[in-house]
Amino acid sequence: MSRFDRYLLSQLLALFCFFALILIAIYWINRTVGLFDQLLSDGQSAFVFIEFSLLILPNLIRLVLPVATFAAAIYVTNRLVQESELLVMQATGLSPFRLARPVVYFGVIVTVLHLALMNILVPWSLAMLTTRQQSVSQEMTARFMKKGQFMQPAKDVTLYIRDFSSAGELMDVFLADDRDEKFHIIYNAKRALILRSDSGPKLLMLEGTSQRLELDGRRKLSITRFDDATYELSDGMTSSGSRRANPHEMTSLAILSTQSGLDWTQPQTVNQVTWEIHGRLSQPFLSLTSALLGFSALLLGAFSRFGLWRQILGAVLGLIVIQMISTLTTSIVLRQASMWPILYIAPFLGCLSAAGILWFLQRTHRLKAAIL
Repeated sequence: MSRFDRYLLSQLLALFCFFALILIAIYWINRTVGLFDQLLSDGQSAFVFIEFSLLILPNLIRLVLPVATFAAAIYVTNRLVQESELLVMQATGLSPFRLARPVVYFGVIVTVLHLALMNILVPWSLAMLTTRQQSVSQEMTARFMKKGQFMQPAKDVTLYIRDFSSAGELMDVFLADDRDEKFHIIYNAKRALILRSDSGPKLLMLEGTSQRLELDGRRKLSITRFDDATYELSDGMTSSGSRRANPHEMTSLAILSTQSGLDWTQPQTVNQVTWEIHGRLSQPFLSLTSALLGFSALLLGAFSRFGLWRQILGAVLGLIVIQMISTLTTSIVLRQASMWPILYIAPFLGCLSAAGILWFLQRTHRLKAAIL
């Protein structure tokens, strides 16, 4: 790597870190204000807030990487043009493609970082965040329980607990579930425990009875005595099944492993995994596209006291078009996974446009040199 390459690469990386920190701080503050109010109003500690805030950081970094890359390329190129440094380098015989080499290095570095985030850190952080949210939800369910009061944690669900034992057991529990239009169920238990599980908190009732009243024409009442019975207490006392494996919360290697837990017999699973994998591989290349597009667009301008605002505006519009194409192709693949190759259209068109601009500048430079 030549001295010029190291110089330009160091400038790009320094400005990239600066813009990335600013954008991450803005996004992070915007996301954590509501999170802070929600967690503290629920009685959670500051440690839980810090933990949740750190877990959402990888996803925020993923969002700002292309923008920070583009801003760094625009700022550094504009400064080099205004200070005539690029003009000097061109006078020494360096072609536009040669000048763009450190920008390619810069784009590749950010792309590799983006790939690591998309395929490893972001899925891991989302999985950890979901696990912690379930844990906090279970703690909130336990905290919601109050003795000697009729409580309605959900519509058409009534719960009464006479007292709590020193061992944490619920004593003399009454639970009425009238959500189903076909039947009503009433549970009575001498003792009960709140248990944690992958599907959410569960109420384990001991030594009780269940009364099931069918609301059809017969109005049949069934009474069952039980030694133990389990009732789901997740999501506002609504019943739920076991939590399914979510590709969005799995690393790419985990998705493709034989022990991923995904149901590959379902077409919906295949479509979701196809979109997830190719989306993780295609989106990071938008960082390389942003760097090349910002650099090449500003090379179209010459030194001017009024700045390169036209070229900057053109680069911004070009990036917006590329992002619109990326959003459009993503929505198409979400509906039809077999169209996954179009996910690579946006970064390919961006790099092709930058290469076209550099080729045009090199051709123009050669024509001027031939005329002279």
